Amino acid sequence: MEKPDKLRARNSSWETPRKRLLLDKAARWTVSAGGIAIIASILGILLYILIEVLPLTYAAEVKPARRVAVQGAGRIDALLADEHRTHVATLDERGRVRVVRLDDGRVVYSSDILEGAAGVKLLGAKVPPESRAFAAATDDGRVLLKRMAFEVTFEGDRRVVTPDTQPPASLRLDPEGRPLGAFAAQLDSEDGTATAAAVLAGGRLAVVRRGVEENAITGEAAETLSRAEAEAPGRITAMVIDPDQRNLFAGTASGDLLWWALADGQPGELRTVSAGAPVTALNLLLGGRSLAVGQESGALSVWFPVREADDDASAKLTRIHDFPALPGAIGRIVPSLRDKGFLALGGGRMGLYFSTSERTLWTGPSPLANPASLAYAPKSDGAFVGGAGQVAAIDIRNPHPEVTWKSLFGKVWYEGYEKPEHVWQSSGGTDDFEPKLSLTPLLVGTLKGTFYSLLLAIPLGVLGAMYTSQFMHPTYKRYLKPMIEIMASLPSVVLGFLAGLWLAPRIEKAMPALLLMLLVLPLLVLLAGYLWNLLPRTFRGRFHVGTEAILFVFVLAAGIWLCFQVSQPFERLAFGGNFQSWLLATTGLGYDQRNAVVVGLAMGFAVIPIIFAIAEDAFSNVPRNLVAGSLALGADRWQTVTRVVLPTASPGIFSAIMIGFGRAVGETMIVLMATGNTPIMSWNPFNGFRTLSANIAVEIPEAPVGGTLFRTLFLAALLLFVITFVINTVAELVRQRLRERYSQL
Repeated sequence: MEKPDKLRARNSSWETPRKRLLLDKAARWTVSAGGIAIIASILGILLYILIEVLPLTYAAEVKPARRVAVQGAGRIDALLADEHRTHVATLDERGRVRVVRLDDGRVVYSSDILEGAAGVKLLGAKVPPESRAFAAATDDGRVLLKRMAFEVTFEGDRRVVTPDTQPPASLRLDPEGRPLGAFAAQLDSEDGTATAAAVLAGGRLAVVRRGVEENAITGEAAETLSRAEAEAPGRITAMVIDPDQRNLFAGTASGDLLWWALADGQPGELRTVSAGAPVTALNLLLGGRSLAVGQESGALSVWFPVREADDDASAKLTRIHDFPALPGAIGRIVPSLRDKGFLALGGGRMGLYFSTSERTLWTGPSPLANPASLAYAPKSDGAFVGGAGQVAAIDIRNPHPEVTWKSLFGKVWYEGYEKPEHVWQSSGGTDDFEPKLSLTPLLVGTLKGTFYSLLLAIPLGVLGAMYTSQFMHPTYKRYLKPMIEIMASLPSVVLGFLAGLWLAPRIEKAMPALLLMLLVLPLLVLLAGYLWNLLPRTFRGRFHVGTEAILFVFVLAAGIWLCFQVSQPFERLAFGGNFQSWLLATTGLGYDQRNAVVVGLAMGFAVIPIIFAIAEDAFSNVPRNLVAGSLALGADRWQTVTRVVLPTASPGIFSAIMIGFGRAVGETMIVLMATGNTPIMSWNPFNGFRTLSANIAVEIPEAPVGGTLFRTLFLAALLLFVITFVINTVAELVRQRLRERYSQL
């Protein structure tokens, strides 16, 4: 029988491996759980980004809501609605204005704009662009303007909508009282200024403006009235006046578009352009610059003035956007009051369109047979169609009409531009601003900043790692490598601050010296190396290997000092005394103080430590027997490094470059503070740019949650995610290929 001591020893010998196995399993499960958690976190972030981006792809939703009979109304020729779509104002062919509550169809207000004018009939009615008024032409030569604003008050929790009860304004265009032809009118609700234009019975164009001038001393308002006539080529079929009452547009039965500039109500020089088929409907989109044109053929297009020179007089109406035709002549076009969208009615069908993205959002049948009028809700969340004594309401859900692949990545012709361009400009100073959300300038800026930073970081990082690993004495290497790696700990915000406020002004002054350094420093280094090799071997042998680096430090310092000393003479000799002026005059390129050169230096300084550390490890991990074998076979040190060590370490070097690339692509603070943050399309190293990451940092705090800008910024984040994923995947495939190729050395 065994003794107790021996049994305990044997048991302990069995217990120790069991504990080790348990610890190994626990460590394996912990590491696996950590890895799975990291992967799950990344996938969760990607899923969240996708959820935020996905609504950009949703189509517009348009569906009938309700139909209301308007008691006592004939054909409804014009419509207006309040902001909450609880009331709708109608103007019928008899001149009766009614405000109908949509919940129960009750008429809460009624008036006659023809009151006191017995026997007068309306010839047509419309709603001027961006106004809250009805405009109607009569058969006695007048244009009537009836303001129809809705005042909202609350009685407890109940919303009370009160329509404007002011009497209509009357502008007489034909002194002889004859019926008017096509007409247009505009009313300024703030100061009461009104302008009306119409075709007279004889075919001439008449324009009348009523102005209100206030005495600055007494405060009394005096009304002024002016009238002018002009020749109207062709038979005018549609007219519209812009909200500022500065321009009058018309379309003719022969397919021409006419444009008069109005100076104090006086039509100026006529500008004409052909639109093709006869024009049946005109309206101005939000802002009064884009003209939506409907034609007898059902064609729809958007035009706006394009300047051919620097003066406004050279502007010419240009056809910019075309949309699929409706099955009949376009009868009505109504613009959105929120964006560059519009509704069109023709041939018994309706369409919802967006001008900037040239996008047809929806087409479908009209909810009423023989529709006579069309109105867009103020919040662009609904529309109303008027017919014979009834109004049909339509619900519209159209959250992101601006977004298409073309508007995000292609060239778009924006208002005020002379040609299609890539532009990012997410906000403006007015409510009628046209958002410009092209990601292409941001992509170009991202690649531009990455290129110029890696242009500095890759040679210095890789060659510095090669020298440190293969040529420098271990004593010096022990101090140098940690110093370079500590550079990676510098906060990027500090580097950006120094680059933007300290480095950029000095680079601007010293640019000729920097250009001179590109030539002088390499020559000095080569010359210093050549002279060093000419020294006797016995003398060079007194110094540790790698000591020559100290010599080159002094050589580079002397070269930099020399370049700065001769900078001004060099600038006078090569650039006529001013580098910036020479650059602009010779190449047409401007010079911005915060530019890609500054970013290349600052961001290159941030990327060098990463590339250096990984590349140095790759060089140091090359088996020493390969180096020894190469040297034993008679190769010198340089041949061994370039033909044996470098190919063997190439997978690690490639990984270092790709990690540096990822660091540069995702950098935010340096490019934000040192580039001027200007989203322009140019590879010019002397101007600024904006990157995807910097753009997200700048825009996301002010982007309305759930809005188009908000989701477009998430799309930019997804784009960054995809770029880094693709680059890292390709880098890993290349690295594996290189490892397999050189593993047999």
